[in-house]
Parts: sequence; structure tokens; C-alpha cells
Amino acid sequence: MIVKGPQKAKGTLTVSGSKNAVLPIMGASLLTDDDIELRNVPDLADVRTMIEILESAGKVIERFDDQLIIKSSGNINSEIPYEPVRKMRASFNVYGPLTLRNGYAKVALPGGCSIGARPVDFHLEGLKKLGIESTIEHGFVTSKLNLPNSFINISLPFPSVGATEHVLTTACLLEGVNTTITNCAIEPEVTDLVNFLNKMGAKITGGGTSILKIEGVKKLSGVKYTIIPDRIEAGTYIILGKLIGEKLTIKNVSAEHLNSLFSVFDNIGSPVDYDENKREVKVAVTLLNTLNSISMETAPFPGFPTDLQPQITTFLSLIPGRSTITETVFKSRFYHIDELNRMGAKIRVEDNTAIIEGVNKLSGAPVEATDLRAAAALLIAGLVAEGETIISNVDHIFRGYENIHEKLEQVGIELIYEK
Repeated sequence: MIVKGPQKAKGTLTVSGSKNAVLPIMGASLLTDDDIELRNVPDLADVRTMIEILESAGKVIERFDDQLIIKSSGNINSEIPYEPVRKMRASFNVYGPLTLRNGYAKVALPGGCSIGARPVDFHLEGLKKLGIESTIEHGFVTSKLNLPNSFINISLPFPSVGATEHVLTTACLLEGVNTTITNCAIEPEVTDLVNFLNKMGAKITGGGTSILKIEGVKKLSGVKYTIIPDRIEAGTYIILGKLIGEKLTIKNVSAEHLNSLFSVFDNIGSPVDYDENKREVKVAVTLLNTLNSISMETAPFPGFPTDLQPQITTFLSLIPGRSTITETVFKSRFYHIDELNRMGAKIRVEDNTAIIEGVNKLSGAPVEATDLRAAAALLIAGLVAEGETIISNVDHIFRGYENIHEKLEQVGIELIYEK
């Protein structure tokens, strides 16, 4: 992607449905043979990958604009090939539901962005307590279903979003089994999954808290369900607007999912103008030399999301003084910093903390995107920098931002994308 800066953004951006919410919900559709109709589904590479996985398992998928209809073809195949699973971690969440359907499953170990080790150990340990024994050989995980206890307590070693969603979804269909999961992730995407499963007929209490209780049921039914807005896309566009916005409006924003980002902007002296009735943010260029530096850290929800760390790093690189960001979720999520430094930023990393000395401007340069959110951070940097920025491996960005090229063009941003 070739970006010539600096540019301005004027007009309206509408936030799409949440990638990280829709993927586990799509995986949970394997628990029923009834039709599932999902609305506000983003058209993203990761969603298309999950469609491929569901079709491999025997589902029939129909798509109409932002609607996705998932139907049964009659038989469920419990062996999922390597190729689609290697592309993203969320694909592994079909492993438990497939095991329940056929008594076994064989799923490749997942891939995803290069942001540090994210093992599936927490998934497998939780599933083992649900009666699912796993064996890892030749890059595949193979399961066998045993009869579990009637009362199961699972304490997650870390509030992992993926493990919470996987164990929670699997426990729903263990009829006669009462499961309690503690130290759960409480991200909005987990709560959206809980709401979806309950609408299917699951019996889950504690949604939005760190303790979930599941009473297993015999059958789950088809539903119509609307996916929540993508808080990371919204946060990315808010950060973008603070740097290059000119009467920029961002619609379909859930402020309750972004309190930590709003707090950061409050602390640096640039509050977010949010209209609760319209659920939209109005944002314009901030005078960066009037803002305060800050020390902050990423953390599981309701803390500051790691998925916005690269983008806010770009913003803080242009604020006077010294700011710090400590990364507590994915310790290796600093690959974007060397690239930002190539553009004139002044950032160094010590252990898991980025120390940022604010500079007056960034300059365009050739850079490389190593993951989805790094790509977004470098795009923001290119739009505010002087001169031309060429971002290689930018395809990562299409995994998490629906129609980003077209959306940005609608607010006056010029980009050249070369395949």
C-alpha cells in the first residue's frame, strides 16, 4: 500500500460488526442442525476462512450483504484440514463442538498473527475436565470424548479470551453437567457469545463477569442474532481522526466497550466527543503540542486492549515528552516499533515496555507490516507523515478491517493498493 501524507479525513466512517465476536459465534453454530442467521457480519478474510472451515465440517453457508445464514447439510465431518486452520487462531474453537457432535475431532494446530506465543494449552486443559482427551501428533490435535463428571470446576490460569469461549461453548451441550468456569475473560466479545448461546437455548449465568456457570442442555436451537460493533475498528478510526480528522464522524460506536481508550484521551488532554443517543463520535485534529505524555499498560478487558497498542503507540510518538506503554498481554507485540522508528519516531523497548520520546513529525519511508494491528498503526503513521510511505505485507490489515480501502476513500483519503 502506498500512502502519501499528510492527509485529512472529512465525512463519515461506519464501524462494521466485530470480527472477534462473530468468529466464535460462527464456530458455535456447529452445536445445532437448525439454521443460524447472523446480522452485522463483516466481510473479512478471517470470516471467509471460518466459512471455509464450517463448509469443511459439512455446513452450507449463504451470504447476503452483512447477513450470514448457516445451514446443515445433514452430516458433520470432524476432521478439519490444515490449510484454513493455519490462517487464524479462532479456527481452533471448532474442536470442542466437533468432538461433542461425533465423539472425536481432528483439527490442525492454529496459526494467526506473529505477536508472540499463544499456546492452546489453556483450551486443552479446560476441555480435558469436560471429558475431552487430546493427543497432539504431526501438527494435528485429535480428541476422544469420555463421560465427564456431573459437577465440573475449571479455573483458567489466565483470563484467555479464546480458552474462555472454547470451554464455555463446549460445556453448553453436555446434558446433565453443571460447569463453573472461574477467572474468565470478560471482553465484550465473550459476553456477545454468551448472549448468542443463551438465545439458542443454553443455560449460562454470569455473562460479563469472571465466573460463568453453565447447565448443560440436550439441544440448542437456531436463532437470528446481530453481532456487536467492532470496538478495535472503532478505536483505530478514533485514533486516526485525532491525528488527521477534519469534521470526521464515526458511527456505530459502543462507548461502553472503549472506556479505557476514552480514559487515555482524557488523561492526555484530548477528550472524545461521544453522542450516546446516536452512538457516534465526532473527532477532529488535535493540537498535539498541547497534549500531555502518559504512562499506560495493556490489560485484559476492561483494561486497555492490546489490539489498540500499536495504533496508540503511533499517536503517542507525536506527543511532547516521554510516554511509556507496558505490554502485559502479548509480550512480543512490538514489531511495529522498528518500522515507526524508520519513519522518524524515537522509541526504544526495554523488557515489555515501549519508551516513547515525542517527535515533531514523522517522515514517509518503506516499512513492513508484521501483523494485523501493526499494519493499522503503520497506515495511520503514513497518513500523518510527510512524504510517501510504502507498506509491504499490508494484506494483514484486511483480516480485521472491512472494506478499509473504500471506507477511507469515502472520507477523502487517497491510497494506492498494489496486489
